[in-house]
Amino acid sequence: MSAKPKYINIRGKLLDLGVPKVMGIINITPDSFYEGSRVNNEEDIIRLAAKMIGEGADILDVGGYSSRPYADDVAPEEEKKRVLGAIDVISMNFPGAVISIDTFRSDIAYEAITRCGAHIINDISGGEADNKMFSLIKELNVPYIMMHMKGTPGTMQQNPVYEDIVSDILIWFGSRIVDLQSAGVKDIILDPGIGFGKTINHNFEILRRLGDFAITGLPLLVGVSRKSMICKTLGITPDEALNGTSVLNTVALMGGADILRVHDVKEAKEAVKLVERLKITMAEVN
Repeated sequence: MSAKPKYINIRGKLLDLGVPKVMGIINITPDSFYEGSRVNNEEDIIRLAAKMIGEGADILDVGGYSSRPYADDVAPEEEKKRVLGAIDVISMNFPGAVISIDTFRSDIAYEAITRCGAHIINDISGGEADNKMFSLIKELNVPYIMMHMKGTPGTMQQNPVYEDIVSDILIWFGSRIVDLQSAGVKDIILDPGIGFGKTINHNFEILRRLGDFAITGLPLLVGVSRKSMICKTLGITPDEALNGTSVLNTVALMGGADILRVHDVKEAKEAVKLVERLKITMAEVN
């Protein structure tokens, strides 16, 4: 087991992962499952980005394709129109912001990185939805978040089955990591894809065994924010799921998460600060 990288390279500047980072979700969609993350005009994009940056967001994740279960497909031109304009607006108004483009389409990722000022590619399909994505990652050599998903957003919750959820995901990651690293890609971040082609039991098992992903030697992103594993377990709506999100974010941090992808930045930053303080105390005792 190799030690995780302590930094990722953001266009020549190093983002320190020694303390876990928080990624704020900005959805340029009309149908993402949590209404509070949706923005559909320039004024609202600026408002939400400013709020997240003010609360300490380390990365802003901009997406234009709802990946909630059973979501309708979004045409490439529509997705492109949504996200590229939003990234332009954020880059112009917040030139120091680190921006992630949440897309599985390589041509949109290419324009977001090379023309609009995005820094990171966040691909929910892990390269499976577009066979040109890995070639693009190798060409651009920008940080790449590779998520595991069984199926597509429209099919992923139709009775997903695994032999062993964590082992199966690790095997799936394995060949893709080798492919990218052998081509010189240095900054790969893994996302086990909680809620993407997994049952509630699968999701909790991933959280329970999050430490197993350390065997890859790569940074780990976890996204549980206001998801159905919280809502269905507690019998609540996404609007009511902030407390549950904070609890599971804390579990993820204790399990080794390096990045939390969230709708609520302030509360996630507080979780990071408290867990880091606890780790200091534990280290002093030992």
